[in-house]
Amino acid sequence: MSEKRRDNKNRILHNGESQRKDGRYMFKYVDENGKAKYFYSWRLDKNDVMPRGKKSEPSLREKEKELEQNLFNGLVSDGANMTVLELVEKYLSLKTGVRHNTEANYKFVVNIIKKEAFGKKRIDKVKESDAKGWLIKLQDDGRGYSTIHTVRGVVRPAFQMAVKDDLIRKNPFEFQLATVVVNDSVTREAVSRADERRFLNFVKEDPHYCRYYEGMFILFNTGLRISEFVGLTMSDIDFENMKINVTHQLQRKRDMEYIIEDTKTACGTRQVPMTEEVAECFRRIIANRPHYKVEPIIDGYAGFLYLDKDNNPMVALHWEKYFQHALEKFNSIYKDELPKITPHVCRHTFCSNMAKAGMNPKTLQYIMGHADIGVTLNTYTHLSFDDAKEEMDRLVVNE
Repeated sequence: MSEKRRDNKNRILHNGESQRKDGRYMFKYVDENGKAKYFYSWRLDKNDVMPRGKKSEPSLREKEKELEQNLFNGLVSDGANMTVLELVEKYLSLKTGVRHNTEANYKFVVNIIKKEAFGKKRIDKVKESDAKGWLIKLQDDGRGYSTIHTVRGVVRPAFQMAVKDDLIRKNPFEFQLATVVVNDSVTREAVSRADERRFLNFVKEDPHYCRYYEGMFILFNTGLRISEFVGLTMSDIDFENMKINVTHQLQRKRDMEYIIEDTKTACGTRQVPMTEEVAECFRRIIANRPHYKVEPIIDGYAGFLYLDKDNNPMVALHWEKYFQHALEKFNSIYKDELPKITPHVCRHTFCSNMAKAGMNPKTLQYIMGHADIGVTLNTYTHLSFDDAKEEMDRLVVNE
């Protein structure tokens, strides 16, 4: 009978275990493909003392136990040697039929990961501390919170796919982002009614920007998304029933291709009531709209309210620039400057105004086209002390 193998401390070594001349322990096993694999440790047992000057690591038998657990759970022991970048690319290759702006966001994330050493890291080696450290590094490198939120929004489900595919046991990105990086994003605050009036009155009287007054007024008083507004055609305005039929949105891709897409969510398809002032703005837009020999047709839609100098429908970028330049002109003239105003600020302002007026949250959710009532309810958190006092006084009077 052969004598059992022992280490330099006279401890019996298990099958596959051995100790090298330098004292380091090694474990040899055969993977599912029949290839010999090895891992090492300076300690045999977890109670052994780590040699001086050596980096702390699990003992050999702790690593053996982890391997055994991986095999029991059906995991590929080395994460199929897949890197973070390869995992993300595989995940995104399975995302078919996405909208063009979503696809652009995916490419943006991939380009970020390609530039990062983290992207070359093997997925089975990524710990939660590594994931957190990488996101912190992105912020230290100047990436904004919204960008990091977008990156994590792709990487986290990619790792979750790896969990479901039995490549790894745990998703290292399952943590709250706000607990790791600072939310330094600028909140889109609603502007006050006084600032709204100051801005609109300025636009209305300005010899250049007055041509955009009706559109800006509509955005402030309907809560439409800018992509929904630019997608409106004359047939979408129902003057008889005083409503706007929102069924689609207009987008322009990076290659300058114009496309019609469904509304952002299923709840985005809706009928938005018009006030008489809003209806009058639409009437003036249609009345002042030039007659074109050839109307641009985008995916079967024609009769868009605003066309640019090339007779193409105006898109979101046009209106963002109009707001930006009008605001810059206002602030260059008056000492009491206005805060940032964009098409989305108009939407947020409308939502806040309706909340302050006491509109039922579910009604407001419908008008805004929010899929989640939580998005609508968050608007109520922007109300001030004066709003709360006014509401309390109103309730006391009605008792």
